[in-house]
Amino acid sequence: MKLIRYSEFTGFDVFSVDLAGLMGSLSRQLLDSGFSDDYRWTRHQNEPDDSIDALRQALLRALMEQGVLDEMDVQKMLAENNGKFRGSLLEELINKLIERLIDEGYLDLKELSQEPGSEAGDGTGAGEIGQPIRRKVKFEITEKGIDLLGYKALRELMSSLGRSSPGQHTTSHLDTGVETSFGSRKYEYGDTLNLDVNATLMSAIAREGVRVPLGLDYGDLHVYQQDYRSSCATVVMLDCSHSMILYGEDRFTPAKKVTLALAHLIRTQYPGDSLKIVLFHDGAEELPLVKLGTTRVGPYHTNTAEGLKLARRILDAERKDMKQIVMVTDGKPTAAFIEPTHAAFFNYRRYSEVLPGENRLLYKNSMGNDPFVMAETFKEVQACRRSGIMINTFMLASEYYLVDFVKKMTAMTRGKAYFANPANLTQFVLMDFLKRRTSRTR
Repeated sequence: MKLIRYSEFTGFDVFSVDLAGLMGSLSRQLLDSGFSDDYRWTRHQNEPDDSIDALRQALLRALMEQGVLDEMDVQKMLAENNGKFRGSLLEELINKLIERLIDEGYLDLKELSQEPGSEAGDGTGAGEIGQPIRRKVKFEITEKGIDLLGYKALRELMSSLGRSSPGQHTTSHLDTGVETSFGSRKYEYGDTLNLDVNATLMSAIAREGVRVPLGLDYGDLHVYQQDYRSSCATVVMLDCSHSMILYGEDRFTPAKKVTLALAHLIRTQYPGDSLKIVLFHDGAEELPLVKLGTTRVGPYHTNTAEGLKLARRILDAERKDMKQIVMVTDGKPTAAFIEPTHAAFFNYRRYSEVLPGENRLLYKNSMGNDPFVMAETFKEVQACRRSGIMINTFMLASEYYLVDFVKKMTAMTRGKAYFANPANLTQFVLMDFLKRRTSRTR
């Protein structure tokens, strides 16, 4: 007779874990901006830790924060394996949880190519004869995972601001449609054929008199009017210069959360809109939304001119009625490119450097308020104005010398300037966006 021995299960049920809540708890790891690192790091050292071991550690912290596990459970599972994590029940359960996250489409694994000649001891080599080759694998958050983080951020950030029912963008123009908000007018080719029967019949009677049958002419047709619904193209410019995590404050992570929330809001409530992300630092680059979570600040200066130039090019390619730039920064411009043909080239080249992949010199002045840098920045602001692009600036600093710069920049494009901090950045960005969408544009 076969005997079955029952014992207390010290683990947890992998399939009962709420993955959406788990992803919310993982947001600190997935949206890490490098704030806790030493400010003397290099660009290579500032790369996020996207290894499987880092993911396991983050999952363990998240499970303990949610109360799925406690210290006692962890110690019991490790004690059964002589205190080692590798090969323990805890490792097995966390690996199964990672498999669930992958199966549900929140995370993805990517195997890195092995470098020739690497040794087995570092986990990337060929290993000894008869031993399995150890692989180097990293995890990536998927578009579904990013969208979930955006939803979580939006719900969290908007919860303290009360209810909001954003619709489509209302302008001062009128259009034809099913929702009848205003009086009718004569039908024009291409209008939605939502006839105002009374006005149509009265026009025919006025033309032919009261008789039966009453003949209708093309000019008698009247259609109802409604608010003209406009589409909007938005570029979020994120400053990822060094100062965004200096001075004992993480300013970049709140900016990333607001961007994710704004992206989710636009995708769900304004499907006709578009949102693109531009990072500006020593240069500028367009960033896919799925890469935003793992983006960190670097030892960079603030090249606002290059960011505005790239944002303007993106918006010029969009066929939208409304175009705007939402810029989140914490200081004045401190860098700008100098073309070899520029008159200032010979004066400033000794203060410059050539960036990889660039044929231009990057002129830098960390003190700010440099005449050449400011002139290049305002030149791009004026180009945005000529293109009909509004710039709304959210300044994460309140030093007095920033006021004049922000005032000039926003006045040129009829935008707005807000002096915010990481705590109230959400209120400024999201509520300003919703306000502009539910009120008429003059």
